[in-house]
Amino acid sequence: MTQDMVKLIEPIIPALRRYARALMKDRSAADDLVQDCLERAIEHWHQRRKDGSPRAWIFAILHNLAMTRLRRTTQRPAHVTLDDADDRSLSVAARQEDRLRYRDLLHAIDLLPEDQRSVLLLVTVEELSYADTAQALNIPIGTVMSRLSRARERLHKLMSGDASLQSSHPHLRSVK
Repeated sequence: MTQDMVKLIEPIIPALRRYARALMKDRSAADDLVQDCLERAIEHWHQRRKDGSPRAWIFAILHNLAMTRLRRTTQRPAHVTLDDADDRSLSVAARQEDRLRYRDLLHAIDLLPEDQRSVLLLVTVEELSYADTAQALNIPIGTVMSRLSRARERLHKLMSGDASLQSSHPHLRSVK
């Protein structure tokens, strides 16, 4: 591994871990995902586009690996016995105002459609530019902007208590 590669990869590891945890919702699975992402990035470093952002390229790898894993888990959910369950998952957190608001925010983010949630997390939490987000998700920059706008609007409505949006299934509409 070259020093240049280390200088580019090492500073974004915390951001990769945050994004992975937001997607996977499990610390252990997120850490495994980041490890696999970094292995793949190092192994395929020579294949990256020299004119593109290495940060966006690595986030694209992470995102694609996460989507593959999430598809697999929805096809075959993991079974955990009560004895194997983490004690923290069986307990209830303190009922403090900030904690409740934080929980509501995470829930509202979970209710966003996957395409909107990914754009929102990459732009707002990971601070990727619109262009880097477009590159990471392999979509046009205009799509990034419209998804981000819709995500922010929907998140605002969910946080303000709009009951019509509380369903985890977005309403379908026909386009003619």
